[in-house]
Amino acid sequence: MKTIKAVIAEDDFRVALVHEKFLAEFPCFEVVGKALNAKETLALVEEKSPDFLLLDVYFPDRIGVDLLPDLRALSPHLDIMMITAAVEKDFIEKALHYGVEHYLIKPVSLKQFKETVEKYLDKKRLLETAGTVDQAWVDSLFGSPRREAGTQETELPKGIDAITLSKVKAVLIPDQGQSAEQVAEKIGASRTTARRYLEYLVSIRTCRAEVEYGIVGRPERKYYLVSSV
Repeated sequence: MKTIKAVIAEDDFRVALVHEKFLAEFPCFEVVGKALNAKETLALVEEKSPDFLLLDVYFPDRIGVDLLPDLRALSPHLDIMMITAAVEKDFIEKALHYGVEHYLIKPVSLKQFKETVEKYLDKKRLLETAGTVDQAWVDSLFGSPRREAGTQETELPKGIDAITLSKVKAVLIPDQGQSAEQVAEKIGASRTTARRYLEYLVSIRTCRAEVEYGIVGRPERKYYLVSSV
C-alpha cells in the first residue's frame, strides 16, 4: 500500500504524541504535521494535502465538528477519523453527515485503535484492488451484507467480511501449509488482517493450523485448507 500522509489535530501535545506512536504501528502512515488548534489544523491540511486526519473535537478556538465543512471544502477526499471525549449525539450525527470514517471515544486503547485503523486500511485495499464491482463487493465495502430472499446465510462475526474471507480461502491449499505472512502477501492485506481471517477459518473448521519449526528452530504457525465452502 502506498504511503498515507497523516495529520494529527489534538490540543494536548502529550496526547498527540501518543496518537503518533499509535499510527507508527502501521508502516504505511507518515505523520506530516500536528496541530494544536482549529486554525493550525486548517492551515496544515491546506499546506500538506494529507490523505488522513485524526481529529479531536475540543479546541480552544473552534469545535472540531464545526471544522468539517471547511475541511471538506479544502480537501473533499480527505479521510477523517475523530478521536475525542465528546459524546454529544449532535456531534456524532454531524460527523456521519460529513463522511467521517470512524468516531472513537476517549480513552482509547492501542488494541481498539489498531482494530479501527485495520478496518479502515482493509477498506482502502478493497478499493485499490477491486477488479469488477458487484453488489456483494459494494455490501462488503459499506459493511452491510445482504441476504437474498429464501436463502440461509451464516452471519459473519464483527471484523470479518465476505469478500476478504473468499480471497483468503481462495489462496489456501489443502496439502501445503502457509503462514499468515504468505497469505497476507497474496491477498494484498496486512499480516494482522490475514491472521484474523485464518483464525476464524480455523474456528469454523474450514482450515487447520499446525506449528512448524524452521531450520533455526523458530516456530511458525501454518494454515491448511481442509474443506471447501
